Amino acid sequence: MSTAETVLELADVVFRRQGKEILHGVSLTVRAGEHWALLGPNGAGKSTLLGFCGALTHPTTGTVRVLGGTLGRVELQALRRDIGHVDPRHPLRSPLSIEDVVLTGLTGSVDTPPRWHPTAEQAAKAGELIRLLGLGGKAAERWPTLSQGERGRALIARALIGEPRLLLLDEPSTGLDVAAREQLLETVDLLTHSHPGLASILVTHHLEELPETTTHALLVSEGAVVAGGPIDQALTTATVSRAFGHPIRVARHDGRWSARAARRGAQVA
Repeated sequence: MSTAETVLELADVVFRRQGKEILHGVSLTVRAGEHWALLGPNGAGKSTLLGFCGALTHPTTGTVRVLGGTLGRVELQALRRDIGHVDPRHPLRSPLSIEDVVLTGLTGSVDTPPRWHPTAEQAAKAGELIRLLGLGGKAAERWPTLSQGERGRALIARALIGEPRLLLLDEPSTGLDVAAREQLLETVDLLTHSHPGLASILVTHHLEELPETTTHALLVSEGAVVAGGPIDQALTTATVSRAFGHPIRVARHDGRWSARAARRGAQVA
């Protein structure tokens, strides 16, 4: 049993919307330094679960504890300051520079607030993160001119500048070509060294998009947990086939995962 601090705990969480039960008794414990993948088909309930992890949604029944605070008994804005969120659908419309985008992680806003200026220390910290995430020399480049991969790395820097204890990555490889995806995953892998106590949850429905440093996985389908725990135990041919409702062969090579349909007539263990 790990003795690391518990960062997130869901206990028998049920969620109903308009009379329909979306999640059915989900439990999950994430500790400091663990890197979780949240996997499942479209409509499995991943986005709803991520809402609990980000202190954005309250459960209908069950308990959600985030960073030591129980949802429903704690001020949510205070919790959210310690949670970094990376969403490739970031709704920025202004031509901010990479540096300015990263600094908005301190203000919790999409655009730079009027009359707000960073301190010298904050600007230096933004520069350090920009270099760490492979964007050195590009701090002044503007959002509309960036590639999707550059935007993704800028958003990770934005999420990290507030020194969060929990990092949520919501399908961060969306819209990326193969090279950009690999660069992004290499960036995520760096975090185990640069931010060793950070816990993370990465949402995807593609096993190929899992960083090598992923330690655990929660596999969900139709609002229920199919498997969860250390990644080698949670992601198997049997569990992935069950979650996606199709015979799928799962393999791991050099730390990276892959999935393909099993041959017709083959037995899925």
